Amino acid sequence: MITPKTEEEIELMRENGILVSKTLAEVGKLVAPGVTTLELNRVAETFIRDHGAIPSFLGYDGFPAALCISVNDIVVHGFPSDYVLKEGDIVSVDCGTLYKGWNGDSAYTFPVGDVDAETRRLLDVTKASLYEGIAAAVAGNRTGDIGYAVQTYAESFGFSVVRELEGHGIGRKMHEVPGVPNYGKPGRGTKLVDGMTICIEPMINAGNRGVYLAKNGWAVHTADHRNSAHYELTVVVRKGRAEQLSTFEYIENI
Repeated sequence: MITPKTEEEIELMRENGILVSKTLAEVGKLVAPGVTTLELNRVAETFIRDHGAIPSFLGYDGFPAALCISVNDIVVHGFPSDYVLKEGDIVSVDCGTLYKGWNGDSAYTFPVGDVDAETRRLLDVTKASLYEGIAAAVAGNRTGDIGYAVQTYAESFGFSVVRELEGHGIGRKMHEVPGVPNYGKPGRGTKLVDGMTICIEPMINAGNRGVYLAKNGWAVHTADHRNSAHYELTVVVRKGRAEQLSTFEYIENI
């Protein structure tokens, strides 16, 4: 059952949104050739706990880390490891917090050093498709309107949309209803109402949309092993225009 949040509850979620956003910025300061993804995870967990919150991914259904860190052809849910980032890699960092009983969630895909033009285009288009989805997240629309906005934008550049994974509602639980697919048809799906809080998170592949699950039961890879990008923001559905609770501002000011 979908229950719109009160303004007081939204403010508590905003605190989480700001914290996950600042955590991603702290991680972004370190993303460079020669750094391990395990080090990125360590910094994030320390930052979250130092601010009185809990890294909500850690232990979630057995997940072993504070961050999902997904490099190159890993779409989402990669484990931090001793992998050393290399020039030209891309690394998606997904972060969640639990603070004052509410959840925050956001993700950003960082280039490692200089990346080629096609990879840069993948990152730019994926992030722009997120904002297209957010523009459709207004009261009276449906989840299909969000998915359609993301899909049509990404596919217009020749990229493909992962269909096995989607965004989600968020609140006291990390994953709440409704699901928010990144593809769809206008006027279809769950109706959006004022005060609903959702995460919109395009996962866009450079090649075809096929994916497979790794043997560890978590990491999702592209079937053709080409790169995938992932960006996520938490928003409140409003009348006329959605309101962001998490932001990329802290990252992009670095």
